[in-house]
Amino acid sequence: MKFTKEKLELQEGLKREWLITNGIGGFCSSTIIGANTRRYHGLLIAPLKPPAQRNLILSKLDESITINNKEIPLYTNICKNYISQGYKFQTSFEKEYVPTFEYLVGDINVKKTICMEYGKNTVCVFYEIQNKNEEIKLKLAPIVNFRDFHSMSTNKKINLKQEEIKDNKIKISIENNSFYINCSEGKYIKHENDNFNNMFYIEEEKRGFYPEENHSVSGIYEIEIKPNENKKITFVCSLEENIDKVDGEKLIKKEVKRLEKVIKETKIVNKKEEDKLLKEFIIATDNFIVYRPEFKLHTIIAGYPWFLDWGRDSLISFEGLLLKTKRYDLAKEVLLTFKHDIKQGLVPNGYSEADNTPLYNSVDASLLLFEQIAKYLKYTEDFEFVKKEFYEVLKNIVENYEKGIDLDNNNIYLDNDGLIVSGTPTTQNTWMDAKYEEIAATPRNGKAVEINALWYNALKILEELSLKFEEEKLAKEYLKKANKCKRNFKAKFYNEKRKCLYDVVGDSKIRPNQLFSTALTYPVIEPNTKIAKEMLNTTTKKLKNKYGLKTLAKGEKNYIDIYEGNSFKRDMSYHQGITWPWLLGIYNDAFKKIKENEKAIKNKKQYEEDYEKFIKELKTTATNMMEDEGCIGSVSELYDSKRPQLPKGAIAQAWSVAEIFRILY
Repeated sequence: MKFTKEKLELQEGLKREWLITNGIGGFCSSTIIGANTRRYHGLLIAPLKPPAQRNLILSKLDESITINNKEIPLYTNICKNYISQGYKFQTSFEKEYVPTFEYLVGDINVKKTICMEYGKNTVCVFYEIQNKNEEIKLKLAPIVNFRDFHSMSTNKKINLKQEEIKDNKIKISIENNSFYINCSEGKYIKHENDNFNNMFYIEEEKRGFYPEENHSVSGIYEIEIKPNENKKITFVCSLEENIDKVDGEKLIKKEVKRLEKVIKETKIVNKKEEDKLLKEFIIATDNFIVYRPEFKLHTIIAGYPWFLDWGRDSLISFEGLLLKTKRYDLAKEVLLTFKHDIKQGLVPNGYSEADNTPLYNSVDASLLLFEQIAKYLKYTEDFEFVKKEFYEVLKNIVENYEKGIDLDNNNIYLDNDGLIVSGTPTTQNTWMDAKYEEIAATPRNGKAVEINALWYNALKILEELSLKFEEEKLAKEYLKKANKCKRNFKAKFYNEKRKCLYDVVGDSKIRPNQLFSTALTYPVIEPNTKIAKEMLNTTTKKLKNKYGLKTLAKGEKNYIDIYEGNSFKRDMSYHQGITWPWLLGIYNDAFKKIKENEKAIKNKKQYEEDYEKFIKELKTTATNMMEDEGCIGSVSELYDSKRPQLPKGAIAQAWSVAEIFRILY
């Protein structure tokens, strides 16, 4: 993915972002012209308690070239009434494994590569300078901070102290926090009380937040470069002190080798040109898999820049990120992570950013665990692991759902008709969970369609496991409960008038959640039935577009097709018509099941043609998503449903990447 001059003009350059991660929740991100447009942009965002308590440490590293006493900036910074113009000297941006920037000043070539050290809160900026006829000076100015990545530094003065440890290694302290910087060449000139005031974040202004922030400039590294001299220079910023011997070139090679190993071990890449997109997706999957030292297990980050590991998101992403890529040992760890804090039958929906406290505001995470266990077994046949670690856990989840759960106001219970009820008018415990203060944007309390599809699926999976583990009597009980659920599901959810399923019993709005009924391992609506075909037809016509499925059909009450404005406006639109890429996963699974189970030759042929068209279109769209919009090398959380369908929300979302990847490959 390489961008040349025309895509590096200011407005084009600001549209596209990049991201790299360190495997413990930290990340590094900005735009392709190096201008920070979000409070979350920075070269080192480091978790103090991985993967949580993330802090912005190094906002930018501004470089300039001095020739004949004239200083030429290579950086691009945005202030309210001023934009520096380093982008005019930029000739390319490229990202395959790590981001690389190239600049040309006269006949001087500057190549900059950024890399994080895997497993550590360390970022390296590596420069390769090809000088020609003049003696020049390269200046590197670290723009630093130490604040929670959700917050903003608006004070004019940042209380910064610094001390030289050895040579160019500097310890910088802000309030009670410290970090280190080092440069392999040149000399460091310490600055006192030098602030970068009023950095302006255009994306924060769009989101309804105060857009200006102050940082500190601790000093400047100055590197003399003689005529016709080539230099390689390593700058490092880290929470760790032992950074003296970090070699940028070696660190980059090490990270590239690590990612190449991840790609190779999938055994699905053939080194052909057409596999380029496949490689991009595999690299993207790796960004979300992180280590939680507290559990000594891996987990899945739901999305960057602002999400942590969420139970629901992790389990929906599970197959695409871990099973498709053959990372089975990590898959086991992720399953164990979400087993770790199960309480009253509820898998944690997430963990607090502040103190890692488990949160339980989810009715579906526990039920999604059954589906992913089934998929894990399909790929591995590792029944021994499931029997040892999860069989009793799954039985306990079902028992709790039957007797009722009111933890975190979930209000979950099994009704007399064999269907699950959950929530209250102010509870948001399905995936459509937007809430502003006490206002539920999409209240779905009662009998929600996907929850009951998942419930039936869970009972059938437990029946299967009980038979496998020779508990035939128990298997019969699960089958009896499943049959009752299936019988009443059809009676309660089928909306004959609208030729689809109710989203919640009594709620006839057309939403995508109904697709779960046919998409799961055990479909509660059989794929060869009239109801399933009607549902697929309705959702295709009313909800599907090239970027995903809309969360609400156009024409329904409160339909909104653009995600914009302040927090209230965005929350109110989040699941009210906005397009989500991850929903293509359940759409694909339902479509495939219907296609494969169709008996009529003519109809089957039509389904096959339509499905082939769907995959072809998705591949074209996925290429555009990955290579030319939003976050380069990843897929956004959501898209506007109104043209031009701009990417919105989190710039890199686990389930968006995972679901498109598993559909295509």
